[in-house]
Amino acid sequence: MLDVRALVERVGPTLLRTVVSPEPTVCVGDVVIAEPDQPPTAAGGDLVLGVAVTDREHARRLTRACGAQGAAAVLFKPPISADDAVAAAAEEAGVALVEVRPGTGWAQLVWLIRAALAGTGIEEADARGTGVGDLFRLADAVADVVDAPVTIEDAHSQVLAYSARQDLTDPARVSTIMGRKQPDDVLAKFRARGTFRQLSKGSSAIFVPAQQDGTLPRLVVPIRMGGELLGSMWAVVPGEVSEERSTAFADTAPLVALQLLRWRAVADAERRRSAEQVRLLLEGGEGWRVAANELAVPNEAHRVVAIEMPSSAGPAEGHRLAMWEWITRGIGRRPLVTEIGTMLYALVPDRVGAGGWPDLRDALTSHDASPRPLIAVGNPVAVAELPQSRAQAEELVGLLRTGQLRDRVAVYEENWHLVVLSRMAGASTDAGVGTLGPLPVLREHDRTQGTEYLATLHAWLRHPGDPRQASRELRVHPNTFRYRMKRLTQLVDIDLESPNVRAALFVQLLADRWAQHG
Repeated sequence: MLDVRALVERVGPTLLRTVVSPEPTVCVGDVVIAEPDQPPTAAGGDLVLGVAVTDREHARRLTRACGAQGAAAVLFKPPISADDAVAAAAEEAGVALVEVRPGTGWAQLVWLIRAALAGTGIEEADARGTGVGDLFRLADAVADVVDAPVTIEDAHSQVLAYSARQDLTDPARVSTIMGRKQPDDVLAKFRARGTFRQLSKGSSAIFVPAQQDGTLPRLVVPIRMGGELLGSMWAVVPGEVSEERSTAFADTAPLVALQLLRWRAVADAERRRSAEQVRLLLEGGEGWRVAANELAVPNEAHRVVAIEMPSSAGPAEGHRLAMWEWITRGIGRRPLVTEIGTMLYALVPDRVGAGGWPDLRDALTSHDASPRPLIAVGNPVAVAELPQSRAQAEELVGLLRTGQLRDRVAVYEENWHLVVLSRMAGASTDAGVGTLGPLPVLREHDRTQGTEYLATLHAWLRHPGDPRQASRELRVHPNTFRYRMKRLTQLVDIDLESPNVRAALFVQLLADRWAQHG
């Protein structure tokens, strides 16, 4: 058994923080969701989650009632959790007050708490991988959040998992559970109401009123990741649901999407085996020939495509898995795909025709994923040289990541010159090239006096003998440009007639500019 402190430590400080901790702390029994307009029904040792509590007085009443019933702790999100009056009520009631960090999904929290109470370490669960049982436990957690029996279904309305309490539903739900799929007549009714059309477009919860044949109301949420609709969750509810609870239900969808994608990846033994062989090809070393034979990779030039989700993408793992699903769903010959670290890699023949690089490029360019992934492609190489193509693709991803390159799909042979400049900037910075000659004086003058001598010199070197073009680049009048150049040459002793001096200055300025983006 775990007390409140031990449970908070096990779930982790990124999700929970103890605000009030009475002595002695109580061992935790189960998790209970507080109803918005009803007194809590907590038993001794329960954790009571204030899912829809946004009012101080409501929080104080709930806290006092939980203390009277022997609950172990009440859990709120900010700003309620940081309210002094709520903390005082918790101390008076002898109940722990725990803050749920902003952004934490209530379903995820219920799931993790129950895993901890069951003696299942979070790390152990991840190490074992995701199984069907995990989806059923997740369905139970989601059902607690929405306080209604739930089914998790794929994009074809096949039931993947369902929660407890299905005896409180209607004949349509019972038939769905028994047949592991929504019956055709039930699907037809929901289609006629436009439910599936709404699912395909939005991401919020959809309320479907009761029907004349006795079918109870439904609250439906689409499950999507990376722009792909993976399925949906259906809760049988007694009637209209509060906005807070509806939002909490919708907030569980990303977690369900991630677990669904993990489950597919673990369940697909062929995909796992193929991914291991592709990894061997991309890493080189011993075993690559066996891997190539196992995968039946033709003896022709191939490209490596590297795909990374931007740091603002949220659950990057889920978006990578969604992209994996999309790529291998049937673009030509189904490109070979693997995951190494935080990067997704696809291996594709460099030829025109079915399954070749042009097909994949067209698909990647037109794919409307959200958020947009960073995609880079190495040169075509022999199978034995695939690590080289991988390294080229990764280098371009680095340029995309820093904004030095903005292509939708960056191809190495189209951007090799940017790689040269990036490498040169790195080498020049390491060698201290920027500290030589007159450039430090100009740089300091720009910094202290607000001049733009470095930019002026860069434009002059880019357009020698053409002050009009150089001034156009700087968006100033040609006379202004000439005046700046005159003042610049008065400030520092610089021989702009020397080709070597001009070349050295240009290298310094390029290195300076590229290093700022690195």
